[in-house]
Amino acid sequence: MAATDWITLAEAAEILAASNVHFTTGTIGGWARSGRLQSIKLGGRRFVRRGEVRALVNVPRRVRAADLQPGLFEDIDR
Repeated sequence: MAATDWITLAEAAEILAASNVHFTTGTIGGWARSGRLQSIKLGGRRFVRRGEVRALVNVPRRVRAADLQPGLFEDIDR
């Protein structure tokens, strides 16, 4: 594990914001404290894994046709 693998909560918020996903450092810190994100605490500051934060915005999004609302793509000019 390289030292660059660990980032501050502010850096995590910046990575998310760059993907148009906005969370406060308090929310990200809460995820870290609850174990939703792996974290360490050094010198009173909490750090999270860069890869885990990036994975939050790189989740593949697949939609099955059966999950779509019926009539969603029907012609609206009736």
